[in-house]
This record gives sequence, structure tokens and C-alpha cells, in this order.
Amino acid sequence: MGGEDLKSLINRTIDELVAEGFEPDVMLAGPGFIEHTAGLLRDFELKVYRIEELGYDAVIADSKYLGQVKRASRRISVEPLLEEESMWEELKNLKV
Repeated sequence: MGGEDLKSLINRTIDELVAEGFEPDVMLAGPGFIEHTAGLLRDFELKVYRIEELGYDAVIADSKYLGQVKRASRRISVEPLLEEESMWEELKNLKV
């Protein structure tokens, strides 16, 4: 999976929160998300907490408003990127 796609997804999410006046500083991430982004997470100034129930998803949030203001967090997922990659692999393997 493209690391640049994942980095772009995380950056875009952080930028959206900042544009709304928040200061994202935490990421709640499932084990599947961490598995596919482990090398990238060091590039961001986010404190990462592993939450088993999130699976392939992660929530980026401003910890000051987490649970108080819904707009203060965004949920993202690597699952659609994994499915897209799988689809392209299947297409490559077709002998047409």
C-alpha cells in the first residue's frame, strides 16, 4: 500500500481539524491501522493510543474537546485503501 496515500490521508484529516480551529494532538488507532502505518506515525506530532475495537480505523482528535464536541475529531480508515490495492492486484493477475 502506498505510504504517500496514507500520509496524505492523515495530513488531510489534520488540516481539516486545524481549519476548524482545533489542535489535533491524539490518535486512537486500531491494530490494523497501526500495522499499515507504523513507519508513518513517527512523522506526526500525535500521541497514539491503541484501541483494539477500532480495527483498521483511527480517530484523530483534539484531546481538549474529545467527547465534548463532535467536530473535534475525525475517523479515518485504511480498509478502503487495502481493498483498492487488492482490486488492482486481481486486475493485474487477469489474463485478458
